[in-house]
Amino acid sequence: MRTLLQINTVVNSGSTGRIAEEIGQLALSKGWKSYIAYGRNPRPSQSELIKIGNDWDMKYHGLQTRLLDRHGLASVRATKQLITQIREINPTIIHLHNIHGYYLNYPLLFNFLSTTSIPVVWTLHDCWPMTGHCTHFEYVKCEKWKNQCFSCPQKKEYPASLFLDRSFRNYELKKHSFNSLKNLTLIPVSKWLADIIKQSFLKNFKIDVIHNGINNNVFKQAISKKFQEKYCSKNKFILLGVASTWSPRKGLKDFIELSRKLDSKYQIILVGLTQKQIKKIPSHIITLERTESMHELAELYATSDIFLNPTYEDNFPTTNLEAMACGTPVITYETGGSPEAIDKNTGYVVQKGDIDGMVNAIKQIKKDGKEKYSQACIQRVQQNFQKEDRFNDYLNLYDKLLTQK
Repeated sequence: MRTLLQINTVVNSGSTGRIAEEIGQLALSKGWKSYIAYGRNPRPSQSELIKIGNDWDMKYHGLQTRLLDRHGLASVRATKQLITQIREINPTIIHLHNIHGYYLNYPLLFNFLSTTSIPVVWTLHDCWPMTGHCTHFEYVKCEKWKNQCFSCPQKKEYPASLFLDRSFRNYELKKHSFNSLKNLTLIPVSKWLADIIKQSFLKNFKIDVIHNGINNNVFKQAISKKFQEKYCSKNKFILLGVASTWSPRKGLKDFIELSRKLDSKYQIILVGLTQKQIKKIPSHIITLERTESMHELAELYATSDIFLNPTYEDNFPTTNLEAMACGTPVITYETGGSPEAIDKNTGYVVQKGDIDGMVNAIKQIKKDGKEKYSQACIQRVQQNFQKEDRFNDYLNLYDKLLTQK
């Protein structure tokens, strides 16, 4: 029996966790055995789960990161235990997702992978594999990653280091470790990220773009009267923002500025805020904490008139797809791969920080009526971003790699 082993920071949680879970589900339906190894936040899964390390390992890894800028270089014992389990499982394919997140020692893992003949697929959800420190560099317009990281301008951003800057050494270590594999296929989830990879030290690997897919059985056009009654005043035009972690880079300040430019006919709703953030948000913005319920998210998307994604750094946000699948048009900034989800019939792309441009796009959609966009949104997702199609791309890739082996 063919066996798939995926490795990700979380399981069945957030966008990357759900992607790994649903790839595992598809593999199971095709007769594979499926394992997911993860660092934290266990949730129910159809795959067999492997917990990497424990709370102490993660805390110690956090200290190594904060004090010494050694992210991805702690968790030695936990990674050695994982390698032992991989040997026992003897997977047919190893599929990496996010290997950062305070739970894994990447030099140890890649040293082991370089000694095996197991094909390795690596889905890149951000830019961390190509840099000496950060997961994204668009916000600060840094291009050091193209040749050699040093004096990192984002030392105190995730994975934050409070004192030391090891970006030069980290860059060299990643370059050496990641290029040690001969059987590695890179899967950026956007064309934008593929272009980034081709300019990095990973440029010599085979690169296949596979966009994220979503569950159309969950994210669909089903307006919730309960949601309308609970959160929406009558005749309000609902503008929704969703993020797993809100920050200026996700456009939080832009939402606040936007709220000052719109009159009382509009209602902004933000989902995914912490209690600390909620206390600082103007009272006329409706604020909700993060939810792990995809059905609740679907109701939020479907009941809203526009999904706003004023992100300053992103790869290929699944929130755009989820909103469109629910029949809701999207307005996003010209950022990373975010515009790749939409076309002229499903929303608007405006320049980063252009609040007035966003206001104009909002008013145009309000004038046209949401219904003008809804069917085109649903059709675009069904044609291009259904999880069955996109995740089947992975199964086809696995077959191809095994045939070539």
